[in-house]
Amino acid sequence: MKLSVVIITLNEERNIGRCIKSLQGVADEIVVVDSYSTDKTRSIVESLGAHFLEHPFEGHIQQKNYALTCAQHEWILSLDADEALDDTLRASIMEVKQSGKANGYSMNRLTNYCGRWVRFCWYPDTKVRLIRSGKGMWCGTNPHDRLDLHDEQKAVHLKGDILHYSYYTREEHFKQIEYFGDIAARELFRKQKKVGWPLIFLKVAAQFIKSYFLKLGILDGATGFTISRLSAYATWRKYSKLKALYSNT
Repeated sequence: MKLSVVIITLNEERNIGRCIKSLQGVADEIVVVDSYSTDKTRSIVESLGAHFLEHPFEGHIQQKNYALTCAQHEWILSLDADEALDDTLRASIMEVKQSGKANGYSMNRLTNYCGRWVRFCWYPDTKVRLIRSGKGMWCGTNPHDRLDLHDEQKAVHLKGDILHYSYYTREEHFKQIEYFGDIAARELFRKQKKVGWPLIFLKVAAQFIKSYFLKLGILDGATGFTISRLSAYATWRKYSKLKALYSNT
């Protein structure tokens, strides 16, 4: 059976080439759904033989679900532009193409943060990313999406890692915290969620403890401490932005 890979993009000239090259020999079709990039994303995609489509961005979940509808083949792998397949995962996916019987497959994601591989506080970060066409859809709360199988089916886990090239600098991380915080706060506000300051402080502390101690971020050294601290800060920014939205109404 054949495999379609779908990727959503916006100004991903730095990452998209690496992503597509990692799929060569595995994907029978690569579809990039772009929300009107102004950099070289389109020219890179087309030079590597992938299909390039443009579609208005209405949210991460909405865009990824639209991308699923653009796939033509039995199997669909959904990736972000800053991700790539390692050799073990490539081999696992090839086995699914030949004899896969499940409707969905999960895999671990190994993140590179400012040039360092994060092997504890952000790992294994297991994701369902490979599904049989029509057997799943993207759900969750923007910007934190997840690919769910229909009828609570269980995904089979594959060997190998998605290689996630997340942030090249801390400044990019801070920028993403603000961007994701805005989206998350608006989603919570839309759902009329309210959180008091005592609970916010508790959530912030819990996030640091989870990342640095429970998930062994301490073993990632200085990188683990930075990630854990900024993860707690991201929690703070999300809820402080939510409080601000209520204050302005």
